[in-house]
Amino acid sequence: MRVLIAEQDHPLYAQLLNEAAPDLEVLTSGDSAELSRLAADCPVWLGQPDLLATLLRQGHRPQWLQSTWAGVTPLLAEGLPRDYRLTRAVGIFGQVMAEFVLTYVLGHEREVLARLVSQVERKWDNRTGQSLAGRKVLIVGTGDIGQSVAEFLVPFGVKLYGIASTAREQAPFIEVSGLDQLGRLVGEVDYVINLLPNTPNTHDLYDAALFRQFKPTGLFINVGRGVAVVDADLVEALKEGHLAGAVIDVCRQEPLPQRHPFWTAWGLLLTGHSSAPTSPPMMVALFLENLRAYQAKQTLRGEVSFARGY
Repeated sequence: MRVLIAEQDHPLYAQLLNEAAPDLEVLTSGDSAELSRLAADCPVWLGQPDLLATLLRQGHRPQWLQSTWAGVTPLLAEGLPRDYRLTRAVGIFGQVMAEFVLTYVLGHEREVLARLVSQVERKWDNRTGQSLAGRKVLIVGTGDIGQSVAEFLVPFGVKLYGIASTAREQAPFIEVSGLDQLGRLVGEVDYVINLLPNTPNTHDLYDAALFRQFKPTGLFINVGRGVAVVDADLVEALKEGHLAGAVIDVCRQEPLPQRHPFWTAWGLLLTGHSSAPTSPPMMVALFLENLRAYQAKQTLRGEVSFARGY
């Protein structure tokens, strides 16, 4: 079986694959022309969607493509073929995403940034920090990653609410509602964590009308996709005090343009799309698990529905 690796970190992926599955023929290159030549006769691709989309545009066709990202937006662009099996990275981001969320949720409760300002100003800051116990957290997108984030939050005694494509019962959430209930729930919780994928239904969800319904003490964390937020509306909502702050990991354009209002927005912290980096060893383990299933004509983990977009 020949496997093409199209990945920024391709030498490490090739090494890990060769060690774990020496019977595989691993093809890769850092040169785009050479990569294109190798792709011409390779049925299985592993790599990052932006590089793989370029190969598809050149007319090369895999039978199965394994993305190293959780999101596969570049592969869903108009005009690209959809006559192959596509799987996205699942089951490998839960803990690292939960750690990111906990960092900023706890930082908000303990007013870490305000204390840093006090120190710079040489002011003795003896405000007592608050606890997460009893706080209400809304996770918008209760799939693979959202479920894992929720489970890591459980020991802190928070009350968990969720939003999914359709309402359902799902532990450990008190309630999981459909997207039509987002406006109601943001007004009832202390933290809103957006984990939604990029689909036509998730564009511009967080607009002026929705931000007006937030609790003034609420914190918004966006680790889903930048297109879910109307940027100007968030900046204005923070200025007007409709919510206490925002942690923005993902933006419509990355890196963020120098003149973008997020750089100087009151109460907004940018984290530069750093929330959940892919672990190559975990990614290779997932790929090999899926490869065995693919060869046995069994169900693949993380298979994408092109119609749904995830």
